[in-house]
Amino acid sequence: MVANIDPFHAIAISREAHRLEAEGRSILHMEFGQPSTGAPSAAIAEAHAVLDRDPMGYWESPALKERIALHYRERYGVAVEAEQILLTCGASPGLVLALSSLFAPGARVATARPGYVAYRNTLKALYLEPVEIGCGPAERYQIGAAALEALDPAPDGAIIASPANPTGTIIPAEEMAHIAQVCRTRNIRIVSDEIYHGLSYGEPARSMLEFAPDAVVVNSFSKYFSMAGWRLGWVVFPPDLIETARARMGNLFLTPPSLAQHAGLKAFDCIDELEEHVATYRRNRELLLAALPALGLKEIAPPDGAFYIYADVGHLTDDSLAFCRKLLRETGVATAPGIDFDPVDGHRHIRFSFAVSTDRVEDAIARMIPWFGQQGAASD
Repeated sequence: MVANIDPFHAIAISREAHRLEAEGRSILHMEFGQPSTGAPSAAIAEAHAVLDRDPMGYWESPALKERIALHYRERYGVAVEAEQILLTCGASPGLVLALSSLFAPGARVATARPGYVAYRNTLKALYLEPVEIGCGPAERYQIGAAALEALDPAPDGAIIASPANPTGTIIPAEEMAHIAQVCRTRNIRIVSDEIYHGLSYGEPARSMLEFAPDAVVVNSFSKYFSMAGWRLGWVVFPPDLIETARARMGNLFLTPPSLAQHAGLKAFDCIDELEEHVATYRRNRELLLAALPALGLKEIAPPDGAFYIYADVGHLTDDSLAFCRKLLRETGVATAPGIDFDPVDGHRHIRFSFAVSTDRVEDAIARMIPWFGQQGAASD
């Protein structure tokens, strides 16, 4: 039997948004966690140069793997060998690679709810069983060690995300350490999704490798490096899984694009430019947080990092997908419905992405304030 998985509803919202845009409507794209900025300028220049000198083919850049290993030593104080790193066609194939290398069909893997839509659906597609743990304001919308300790029986694995999608919450270091200890004791394998590292607005996110050296870490160039369309990511595997993972990578995905690997290596030299993007996100975050009272949105997840605000709109709707479609059609602001991230309570939530230019955030706020006011008046 073929596994049955749910659609990614934000994709349908985006499809409609692009159709309206093609018809001449002014659309503000806040539905995806996709930076509106392009790749760093030096990375683009390197790509142009490579096109003239390199015929390219199936290739895994040793220099890029060495640079990523250096990144772990410099940022986290963690010793990672270049051979532990497998380059992937973005984080999505990286997640497939990680899960299929760790777990046999039927294995149970814990995830937070709300959580990234692809966790649940990728697990199902691989014939693994998602064990969703409801996480609300009391848990700061994050899996905690206590929740993992309370699961009976213990799951085979857990997906940890800090900063998280859709909430932007970051797990404090002491809780990361506690999670690692519980997982060691209960033989729970950890997959740590760290694609939003570098995007934090207070304390920086910590890598799970600092606390659990046998964790499998997924990362990509899509978010901090602003290279979503280049389809380049990586997975860090512990030594005992390298050959298993390499066999799957070779058969399922071959290698990521050669051009992207050349550009990705150069992107590590562009930190000043990338930090300017983070400064923009920080300003966008401040603007949205300041606007929330005027929107009538009082309950949100604390956006410690990433570039999202996950808001409760339950006083206005019990159908977040219809609400997002109405918001798009009547204001031109595209957002993501909460049902993508939470099949139980997501009908009363929506997610705003502020990975766009500040002028677009200001425009979106100006459009949404009167619209939300009208919805509130209609629901009274």
